[in-house]
Amino acid sequence: MSGDELSADLERALAATREAGDSDLENRLRPARLAEFIGQPRVREQLDLVLQGALRRGRPPDHVLLSGPPGLGKTSLAMIIGTELGSAVRITSGPALERAGDLAAMLSNLVEGDVLFIDEIHRMARPAEEMLYLAMEDFRVDIVVGKGPGATSIPLDVAPFTLVGATTRAGSLTGPLRDRFGFTGHMEFYEPEDLELVVARSADILEVDLRPDGGREIAFRSRGTPRIANRLLRRVRDYAEVRADGTVTREVARAALAVYDVDELGLDRLDRAVLAALVRSFGGGPVGVSTLAVAVGEEPGTVEEVCEPYLVRAGMLARTPRGRVATPAAWRHLGETPPERDAPDEIDEQGPPTLFG
Repeated sequence: MSGDELSADLERALAATREAGDSDLENRLRPARLAEFIGQPRVREQLDLVLQGALRRGRPPDHVLLSGPPGLGKTSLAMIIGTELGSAVRITSGPALERAGDLAAMLSNLVEGDVLFIDEIHRMARPAEEMLYLAMEDFRVDIVVGKGPGATSIPLDVAPFTLVGATTRAGSLTGPLRDRFGFTGHMEFYEPEDLELVVARSADILEVDLRPDGGREIAFRSRGTPRIANRLLRRVRDYAEVRADGTVTREVARAALAVYDVDELGLDRLDRAVLAALVRSFGGGPVGVSTLAVAVGEEPGTVEEVCEPYLVRAGMLARTPRGRVATPAAWRHLGETPPERDAPDEIDEQGPPTLFG
């Protein structure tokens, strides 16, 4: 084996080790019970009623659909449902279910009361989705053996189970699938106060010396998302241990997040690049997303799916029929004076103007 091949193998091994370590850390930070879950009070109350009612009846609860943006705790709630029911959780994802046989194999291995968690359920292949309809309603599937006129359908019973589906795009679910869920919980972005509690809990688990003002600084830059809050906490911890005395104060958090290009509103390097291109290169717009993506050296899908949702929610970017437009808040955030404009273009329905609204 050559030196380059050995080096490449070593890099892959190190990457796999880091990924395993990150996964283990994420599992440590996940709440184990519904009472430990922070935020989402409406969903928690509704889900608690569903689970408690099922436990009193001694039967599996209705199927559960959890929708909302990434990082808000859908997977954590799925794990909690299994814990509260005292059941095993079988995990898969929509893209992994490419054929009906893939789903049939999973369903046939379930035991009564199991929880089947399908992440990104809207990305399931259509044949698997159609098989799931019958499994959700009648706890059986039909396996087709053979082809053409000689094909035979063999019914296969499935143990009663609870399906928990998670999706970031509830509108992409087909009507027949969505209607088969007995409970739908929509996850909202977190308020800074709730994120402070998330950061404080994670700091306690990670044994980080976190001061309240430091936790508040991290919470306000976390874009309303617990996953981002936990990630920023780990990076601030690194900075505090290497360049400070290990204590995370407001000043240490600010200095650390400046190193990692996260500004006071939670915007990162790519977010600011998009705003800078829109304001300084295109006079504030309107400009098409493809042109904007070329200007920042990214794919249009990255700009549209990664950057735009937060910039729209933060009130810095508006989607109009003619393209993307920078709001006065975006100009001021970049230290520029917004120009005088005529009546603004009609903004589409995807742009709520507040940061945590």
